Order: sequence, then structure tokens, then C-alpha cells
Amino acid sequence: MRKLLAYPLTVLYLIVFGMTLLIFHPIQWICFNLFGYQAHKKSVDLLQLCLVRCLHILGTRFTWNNPHNIPKNIPLIIVSNHQSMYDISPIMWYMRQHHIKFVSKKELGKGIPSVSYNLRHGGSVLIDRKNPRQALPAMLEFGSYIEKHNRAAVIFPEGTRSKDGHPKPFKVKGLQLLFKNVPSALVVPITVNNSWKMLRYGKFPMGIGNHLTFTVHKPIALSSVEDHSTLIKDIEQTITKAIILDK
Repeated sequence: MRKLLAYPLTVLYLIVFGMTLLIFHPIQWICFNLFGYQAHKKSVDLLQLCLVRCLHILGTRFTWNNPHNIPKNIPLIIVSNHQSMYDISPIMWYMRQHHIKFVSKKELGKGIPSVSYNLRHGGSVLIDRKNPRQALPAMLEFGSYIEKHNRAAVIFPEGTRSKDGHPKPFKVKGLQLLFKNVPSALVVPITVNNSWKMLRYGKFPMGIGNHLTFTVHKPIALSSVEDHSTLIKDIEQTITKAIILDK
């Protein structure tokens, strides 16, 4: 019965989701080209709120657990497990005051209304995983941007999403590059739970009635840590320990 109900709700969700992306694409263009970064950021923040609200059509609930007072005037490196594309908008919305930017694969930089535009023009970095000659300088430039402007870089070290919630081993190179090039950053680990259930049946229909939870762990001052390799292992352990593997 639950899966049967998911079919009409998914159709309704996809219509509203698609309309939201189409509406915000020209809004972003106008804000960016006529009014600059701050106006563009506000349009992106509102887009993320709308995308989160769209998921309520599917009966999706969100819980954001953040007991920490994270300062706004320093750069952040946000490290999270990755279960689906539905990890992204909640992180962008709930941490919007920190100017969220993503390390993303280059394929997402074209073809998706609103999303691709923001990735190209909002300060995120698009990397070619198969081309280190492109990825390395792009990551170095991205790190310098985060450090200079006190932005928040979000990276999913697993490299790809976990389709069943089970975490994949961290790929450390991207993190090492960010740690080296954003030395004054606070590292903020986040654990995402149940996002994978949005695609438990595949792309269609979508999962309904899911409770997505986001747990923000204690930030770590990068300047206080000498051994980055040990830090990465500790962060991975912190994140994966809080993953709930239920069905």
C-alpha cells in the first residue's frame, strides 16, 4: 500500500520540483548579473527552502541536530557522509549563514536548471574525477577562495552516494588538499541518516514518509591538529558511528 501511494505523490512531487528549478533559474540569473553575489546567495537560500518544502509532499520530515555555536566569521570544511541528492538542500538551508559551497563532479555543472547555474556561479568547484590535471588546480583555487572569503566548503569524501545507507570508505585526497589550503578552518563533521530511503524503490516511485536526520558533531579547529591523516580517520569514525542502519 505504501509503495502504491508513492506513485501519485512522486508524480506530484516531480512536477512541483521541476517547476521550482525552472522558476528559480532566471531569478538566479537576474540576481547574479544585476545585483551581485549577496543577491544571488539570497535567491539560492530561498531555492533551498523551497526544495526542502517540496519534499514534504512525499511526507518527508527533517530533524537538524546542532548543539554547537559555530562562528560565522571563519572558513569551514564540512565533512559528511553521502546517501542521496536529498542530503544537499537541507545542509544548504540549515547552514545558509555560513555561505555553503560544494566540491562537486563536473557533470552536475550543466543541464540541470538552477542547480547547474549555482554550481558554476555560486563559488562551488566542479572537478573531473578522471582528470587529476584539472582536479588538482581546481581544488587548490577552491581552497584559497574558502580561506580568503570565510566560506564553508562541503565535501562528501565517500566520492559517491551510499545506496543503502552503509558508508563507503573515505577517499582522503580531496580532504588533504582542503586541509592544506584552508589552514584557519573549523572542520565540521555531519552525519546524514535515512536520506537513502528517498530512493529505496529506485528513481520511481520515490520513498515516502521518511524522517531524514542530520547530526552536526563537535567542530575541530584545523590549526590545533598536526597530523591530518589521523584527523581524517577520526572524522570518518565520528561520522560513521552515528549512522543508523535500519530498514
